[in-house]
Amino acid sequence: MTGTIPRHGRTEAFAATTPDAVWEVIADVTRIGQWSGECRSARLARGASRPAPGIRFRGWNRSGPFLWTRSCLFTVVDPPRHLAWRTVGLWGHVDSTEWHITLETHGDGTRIVQSYDVIHVLPGVDRIYWRLITAHRDRSDALAQDVDRLAALAVVAARTGPRR
Repeated sequence: MTGTIPRHGRTEAFAATTPDAVWEVIADVTRIGQWSGECRSARLARGASRPAPGIRFRGWNRSGPFLWTRSCLFTVVDPPRHLAWRTVGLWGHVDSTEWHITLETHGDGTRIVQSYDVIHVLPGVDRIYWRLITAHRDRSDALAQDVDRLAALAVVAARTGPRR
């Protein structure tokens, strides 16, 4: 629909490495800035050392001139197959999106599938986002680039070993 943000998206890439190697990258939220074009950095909630259902983390984002932060909640942590989290919207419950990354063994590597579903947005707010954050009108290319960067990073990380 013109004038509103897309409610769903899906993209995938192939990484010439194991699901475990890709998992090591995605399960470390502090690395998201290395592969995401919009989320520049993230950190787990105080006292948390790794993702688990119910654990929160915060991400810092930028798109064009706009900067914002999001509190997120892990909903699925199933190593090395599935990681999911839900954003907790701005100013309470204005909006929320659920993100999924699934990893599937595919030949001698891993198929990485990233998807999102907008699960809630107050009426009219999606039109404001559409008007202000033009990159959110169609995130297909940006998300494909994110998953391609994730795949490349996982291959390099597998060669160099665990991050200390």
